Amino acid sequence: MSAPLPRQAASSGEPPRPPEDRRHMIRRRALTLLIIVLLIGVPAGYLVISANQSRSSGKDKEDKYSATGLTEGWPSKVQRRLYQVPVPHPANKVAYYETNNWKTSRLYVQFQTTHAGLDQFLAEIGVGRDDLKKGDIAISDRDQEITGWKFSGPGSRPGDDFGIVLERKNPQPTLDIVVNTGNAVFPFVYVVSRTVP
Repeated sequence: MSAPLPRQAASSGEPPRPPEDRRHMIRRRALTLLIIVLLIGVPAGYLVISANQSRSSGKDKEDKYSATGLTEGWPSKVQRRLYQVPVPHPANKVAYYETNNWKTSRLYVQFQTTHAGLDQFLAEIGVGRDDLKKGDIAISDRDQEITGWKFSGPGSRPGDDFGIVLERKNPQPTLDIVVNTGNAVFPFVYVVSRTVP
C-alpha cells in the first residue's frame, strides 16, 4: 500500500508556491534582523546618551554645591520642622547643609523666591520686612566660609543685603538670616539655624 500524498494548497484555489531560493531567504532574514536592530538599538542608544547627559548635568550641579558643602535640593520635612526653616512655595535654587557636634547643630539653607514667598517665609518665623536691617550681615564669616556664601567684597551678589538675627531660648533654634535683593523680582534668602542639644 502506498503512502498518502501530502495535501496541496490546490484545495484553496491557489497554485502551490515554488520553494524559496537560498539568496532570497538570506536577504529576507538580513532585512528582518536590520529592522529588529533599528527598533531596539536606536531607542536604547538614545536612552544611554540621554542618561549620560542627565548624569553629567547632575554631577556638575553636585560638584558645584559639594565644593561649598551644600547639597542641592530641599531639606527634609523633619529638618525644616526641627530647625524651623519654612522654605516657601515657590522656591528655586534651594540647597542645604547640616552639621552636628556635641555643642551645636546647624542647618544652612538657601533659596530664591518671589516677594510673596519672602513675606510668607518671614511671617512663618514671626517677623516682617520692617524687622530686616539694611546692610546687616547676620551670618558670620565662619558660616559664610562653610557654605561659600559671600555678602560683601569680590564675588558677592550685587544688590542690597538685609539681615536679622532671631535669638530664641532653648529648645527653639536661633536663626541668622540674610535677604539679598540683587534680583529685584526674586529675592535670595540665606538662613543659618542653630540649635543647642
